[in-house]
Amino acid sequence: MAHVLVVGGGIGGLATALLAARRGHTAELFERDPRAPGTALDRDFFGWHRSTVPQANQPHVLLGAARGVLREELPDVHAEMLRLGARERHELDWFDVRPPARPGDEDLVMLQARRIVLESALATAVRAEPGVVARYGEPVTGLIAEGAAPSGVRVTGVTTGAGVYAGDLVVDAGGRRGGSERWLAAIGCRPGVVERHRTGLAYFCRWYRLPEGREEGPRRPWAVTGGSFAGCAVFPADNRLFAVTLFVHTGDDTRSALRDPAVFEAAARAFPPGAAWLGLGAEPLSEVLATGGLDNRWSALVDERGPVVSGFVPVGDSVTHTNPTLGQGTSLTLWAARRVARTADQDPGSVRFAAAYHAWAVRTLKPWFDFQVVADGAIGERFATRAGRAGTAREVAALFDCALEDPEVMRARARVRHLADPPERTYADPEIRARVARWLAARPDYAPNTAGPSRAEWEELTTR
Repeated sequence: MAHVLVVGGGIGGLATALLAARRGHTAELFERDPRAPGTALDRDFFGWHRSTVPQANQPHVLLGAARGVLREELPDVHAEMLRLGARERHELDWFDVRPPARPGDEDLVMLQARRIVLESALATAVRAEPGVVARYGEPVTGLIAEGAAPSGVRVTGVTTGAGVYAGDLVVDAGGRRGGSERWLAAIGCRPGVVERHRTGLAYFCRWYRLPEGREEGPRRPWAVTGGSFAGCAVFPADNRLFAVTLFVHTGDDTRSALRDPAVFEAAARAFPPGAAWLGLGAEPLSEVLATGGLDNRWSALVDERGPVVSGFVPVGDSVTHTNPTLGQGTSLTLWAARRVARTADQDPGSVRFAAAYHAWAVRTLKPWFDFQVVADGAIGERFATRAGRAGTAREVAALFDCALEDPEVMRARARVRHLADPPERTYADPEIRARVARWLAARPDYAPNTAGPSRAEWEELTTR
């Protein structure tokens, strides 16, 4: 069995350490923040400033792929999330009567909760796991290694302000703002290969709590609704909380006005999801929280000559950071953590292990990264024109709108959404294509992306 050193105590780090220990390995986790997530959810979510996790108070979703890992590998974490208030929603519950079940429908369940609920549940399990030592307030400052270029560098441990720690495998769960690129350069490694795509989208969200006595919001609409220049989504969460999010192009000169709570609410109410949820008399719990300048980033520690390092692998945002529009991040993170735990006994310090991990990531994670890039490119292009490009994505938009009425198309869409089936196979299915074509033929005047305000109405709302 291996001794695994995990850099970073977020979702990826906690999950990697816990899964490794459950597989019989030992793990040490190093986190710069001096505290771990607790069970005082609102205090930690709204009052804990986490400079290295800027997305911590933004909406998160746990798709069926993430829920599947928890239920199969960490059932106690799944149960603890439910105890803390997480809710489960089946995609096919969109319809008044759920269509007859089919094999695989069990994969189409979303866990609705704030990020802090998952972190708290993972931290609780880590504290009780005898195979894990968590070192909070002890950030990693560098790597120790043996070997040198060109024969190869092998990481054998980490350094912190308190000393040197040896391990069989170092896992980088420090995220896109971690120091791994600098540390690898310091021990003589060639730079990794980074693929980056700017999204051109800015997000503004505000958190609310449903009125006392109301445990759920409306069944619909709640999903993303987009016009030709802006969009709105509602993210139901735990304990009667939900977030309303508006997103616009980073070049849109109205975006700064959305930081004003009154402007934000007026703009959100101009979209069907925002109007439905805010019309329930919910209590606002936060200011408007903004994030922007996001990109889709793929980081590979393998170049044309092979692995640039051995004994060191990335998980989570350290290998693939995806824009939140599709909610894939947590699922891809848990997949990578599980892969590390399952294979850590297979000579983890070797070049062969590094190459095999990279090949797995390219095969398993990269297609979903590429899907995110394509989806964000289409949204960004549409928003950038402000008026949109009528017809450029009519068939794609029709598939999503058709799904709201056709259970079979919804099932196909949900299987892609929950990372159960690849889009290139699912959306090319002749039956699905025929259903969408019939839906379009019955609506010759269909125009995509018309939900929400006109541009003139939007500018009036944002210049109050």
